[in-house]
Amino acid sequence: MEPPAGGGVSYWPHLLAALVGAGLTVQVGMNSTVRHVIGSPVLATIVNFVVGLAALAAVALASGARMTPGSASAVPAWAWFGGLLGAAYVAATTVLGPRLGAAALLALTLAGQMAAALVVDHYGVIGFPEQPVTPLRLLGAALLVAGVLLILKR
Repeated sequence: MEPPAGGGVSYWPHLLAALVGAGLTVQVGMNSTVRHVIGSPVLATIVNFVVGLAALAAVALASGARMTPGSASAVPAWAWFGGLLGAAYVAATTVLGPRLGAAALLALTLAGQMAAALVVDHYGVIGFPEQPVTPLRLLGAALLVAGVLLILKR
């Protein structure tokens, strides 16, 4: 996304990220319902990915997006396994959502994401630019963990 014409800060990426996060909460509930009805977290995860694949295929066809053998072969081998992590996330949250509740589940996954993000940013790995851990970033992560602990108190 391009910065605004006046050189200010665009908050659209921030808003979009927050909306995507809210969507994850809704997705967990939907997937858990599918799991409950069909009786299998694995099949519920397959349903999730088949529906997502169909939607993305339609968008790709409509937009004219194409992947060539050359572009596919340029992707690092490790990057192809992102889908496995996505499947593990969907399957785990489908099972854990009803057990933990939406707030606890998402607070715990957010804490895990933040811990991993600090490490990934600090070392600039897996496609992210290097952004060293600073005391201020550590304080932010500690406050997030404190928030998680408060959410877990019932």
